[in-house]
Amino acid sequence: MLNRRQALSLGVLAAPAVLPAGALAQAWRPSRPIRLVVPFAPGGSNDIVSRLIAEPASQTLGQPIVIESRAGAGSVIGSEHVARAAPDGYTLLINSAHATVPAIVERMPYDPVNDFVGLAVAGFSPHALVVNPRFPAQNAREMVERLRTNPGQYNIATAGLGSGVHLAAELLRSTQRLQAEVVHYRGGGPSVVALVAGEAQVGTPTMASSIGQIRGGGLRALCVLAESRTPALPDVPSATEAGMTGLVHEEFFPIVAPAATPPEIVSALAAAFQAAIRQNGARLTEMAGVTPRAGFETPDQVKTLMTEMVARYSAILREAGVPKQ
Repeated sequence: MLNRRQALSLGVLAAPAVLPAGALAQAWRPSRPIRLVVPFAPGGSNDIVSRLIAEPASQTLGQPIVIESRAGAGSVIGSEHVARAAPDGYTLLINSAHATVPAIVERMPYDPVNDFVGLAVAGFSPHALVVNPRFPAQNAREMVERLRTNPGQYNIATAGLGSGVHLAAELLRSTQRLQAEVVHYRGGGPSVVALVAGEAQVGTPTMASSIGQIRGGGLRALCVLAESRTPALPDVPSATEAGMTGLVHEEFFPIVAPAATPPEIVSALAAAFQAAIRQNGARLTEMAGVTPRAGFETPDQVKTLMTEMVARYSAILREAGVPKQ
């Protein structure tokens, strides 16, 4: 017969096997700050979205979440860093270009699906078609006509090779049959700065990185790259309304960890980030044009979304005749 000490010892050892799934989220608590890597320069959509959700998530976890910018190669540098990081819950990634990069970059140093485990999706947001206010076009069709009649004279700014902004720019060029030079910057923030300054004339930025300049008059929005208008910019026509056939593109914001991260750590991080997204849904929409959606609460659901979007973006670019680079 077991004595009390033996029984307690066996009970402690056996407890994790019989804990309900919800209790696992409380089984791991970080003991030091967590790094959330943004693979672009500060000021872009990922930087803005991450700062809106990092604080409430850190309150749940009991440790600060530090936003770390690791820009370069259209998000590849920062993403590879996280893929190779220790799977201990202290190095995470938010990257809206996670599914677009493999559609346009020939040699990837990591697998965008299998080298990561999904924690949450902060939301979805259409891109915008914008011009510098001095650009002589008041609507999308006038912009297309000017670029067609002046081939090679104007630049289209992107957030970097393989970024969602790059994909949207290539869609613009292919669907509207435009000859304009694509100029890659080190993130959404720098590309918007270039557009405001007139260094580039046309852009397809994310809503989060450009909405402040659009509302303030630093950029003129010709349409949002969606089939219907967005509540964040209700006065801006959709691509469909503007007559921009085929120019529909939205980004999404997956938050992921290295693939071998233990399940109890994944559960705790996922619960914290998903709660932060629910609490800040209105702020995400108002300040970044990002709308959270249900249905991405498990690692498998996030992985399925990433797999489907990689295939979708690849098909869009191949159909448009854009080769991998």
